[in-house]
Amino acid sequence: MASITATDRFEQYLATERRYSVHTLIAYKEDLSQFFSFAEIDSDAALTEVNHQLIRGWMVSLMEEKLTARTVSRKLSCLRSFFNWCRSEKLITDNPMLKIRAPKIEKRLPQFVKQTELEPSRIAPLFAGNFEGLRDKLMLELFYQTGIRLSELLTLKEVNVSSAQIKVLGKRNKERIIPIGYALAAAIDDYRKLKPEGPDSDEFLFVKKDGKKLTPKFVYRKINNYLGSVTNLDKRSPHILRHTFATHMLNTGAGLETLKELLGHASLAATQVYTHNSFAQINSIYSQAHPRGHKK
Repeated sequence: MASITATDRFEQYLATERRYSVHTLIAYKEDLSQFFSFAEIDSDAALTEVNHQLIRGWMVSLMEEKLTARTVSRKLSCLRSFFNWCRSEKLITDNPMLKIRAPKIEKRLPQFVKQTELEPSRIAPLFAGNFEGLRDKLMLELFYQTGIRLSELLTLKEVNVSSAQIKVLGKRNKERIIPIGYALAAAIDDYRKLKPEGPDSDEFLFVKKDGKKLTPKFVYRKINNYLGSVTNLDKRSPHILRHTFATHMLNTGAGLETLKELLGHASLAATQVYTHNSFAQINSIYSQAHPRGHKK
């Protein structure tokens, strides 16, 4: 029987204690595998031989492969988490990431769907009136009206959904309460009336026709397909609807602190990125509405 390696234990730590999404776990596993191959690490003992020069060499090789600064930074973030964990587990004495700086990343504003593109009159015709249609429409509306993450929707439990609010378990096991409106509550009630019995039906809100829990790939494909019918954005993921929720909330007067709590951000800095989109909206309204605001 093969022994459990440090990477196996690290993956278990990320999954159980940090509660990282399946997508993130896969990405971290691939990043570590790539680095281990480059550094020729074939045992836990070899981890002590890793130094900052070796990691910088890997950075250079990644840049030579024409990877973007954002991608390289993400891979370095994986290494930073891994070696921090190794240090805490006393697998190494010195952390080789302490002298490593990630390449500068050009900041990009979050993309979002226009409010007019998500009008009920445009959304409703996309969905059938059967169980699957009600479920898919409810998924899209929950993403847009609450800003929850894909992983949070997948693990949303029946007992945590009421007619007034939903309780979400976010990153690092942090719970938050998100209010919902009457129309969304009514849609949940309609969906529940047609929800099939199955192994996961009693526990989770969203299931397939066989009553089994949804998968990330299943939900992503559904949302991507429906958004493709209403917007020309290149990215049409559930996370785009999270960006859309945040941007539309700010544009209609929500405060940053309130939005921070609704999104489950650990710090206000993560929420402030949406103020740029909000300012663009304000600037557009000003230039059109003020008699001297028109730009030549």
